[in-house]
Amino acid sequence: MQLRSLHLLVIACALAGTLAACTSPPPPPTFPDIHFTGEPPIRLAVSNVEVQTNFQPSYQPPHVEHLFPIPPERALENWAHDRLVAAGGSNAHARFVITDASVVEVELKKKTEGITAAFTTEPAERYDASIAAHLDIVDDRGLPVRSVSVKVTRSQSVLEGITPNDRDKTWYDMTKQMMTDFDHQMSTEISAHFGGYFQ
Repeated sequence: MQLRSLHLLVIACALAGTLAACTSPPPPPTFPDIHFTGEPPIRLAVSNVEVQTNFQPSYQPPHVEHLFPIPPERALENWAHDRLVAAGGSNAHARFVITDASVVEVELKKKTEGITAAFTTEPAERYDASIAAHLDIVDDRGLPVRSVSVKVTRSQSVLEGITPNDRDKTWYDMTKQMMTDFDHQMSTEISAHFGGYFQ
């Protein structure tokens, strides 16, 4: 009887191992686009608002911004389209220019050595992100009459063994946090320096 029980136990363990091996990884999460439609529009006394980018992603390591669920460049474009409104009242126009939207991956050296290192989870990579843009009011002669610029940086480390899904969540949260800071700073700069063109 004991031999039979042992045999059944071995079969049960084998089946459990097979089922575990067949278990598919969790599906990748989906992340909503980052928008600012819930914020009041920034009404500018201009005929139109132009959005352009001078940032060119390299698509090569150590740059990883193109791998983000919502790349910082796209979030900046969304901000400009969502928040900047041409309210008329002058022949001038507004020009929003993205100058940076980069994220660099930095490999971190393990601090713990020897046998202890095998049982210690440490930060494995750090992501250094930077977003920057300037907003100009340009008159009908093509000369800038008002100009503000904002730059936001953020760094985030992740632990070794992080899952792809958790990494994507970390990247998404980084973009959201940077854009919240950018929104606050740019709104403050416009309010302070766009007298005569800010309604």
